[in-house]
Amino acid sequence: MMRHNVPADFEPKIIGFLCNWCSYAGADKAGTAQLAYPPNIHVVRVMCSGRVDPQFVLQAYHKGADGVLILACHPGDCHYKEGNYRTAQRNRLLKLLLGQFGIEEERCRFDYVSAGEGDRFARIVTEMVESLRLLGPFATNHHRKEA
Repeated sequence: MMRHNVPADFEPKIIGFLCNWCSYAGADKAGTAQLAYPPNIHVVRVMCSGRVDPQFVLQAYHKGADGVLILACHPGDCHYKEGNYRTAQRNRLLKLLLGQFGIEEERCRFDYVSAGEGDRFARIVTEMVESLRLLGPFATNHHRKEA
């Protein structure tokens, strides 16, 4: 991962799309267990990760996000049977699309978190914040590439 000229006080903004049944409950478990994780994530609760349209992800970057996190139920645990499988397939295409826009792959992460995995949720958010701190602000880097 390339380190850009990152301001010392840079704090990444992350939009997290979390499925209602597992990932959102996992985030709630992290909170109730008072697990420490960076407050850099703004959670968008969706009924199923399969409902996360790639346009939502692009809109998040357009509105100033430095990164996007999509969290789904583990394979076989989706309340809507196949939503998380569709999300995994769509994520591969999303990465290609983001690359076409010059958005680094590390700025968008797809992962699985169950309702009982508050510790996993906290670890994933922490890892993403650390990764984005190395990349620096999205808007600054994106405009530099266009210039």
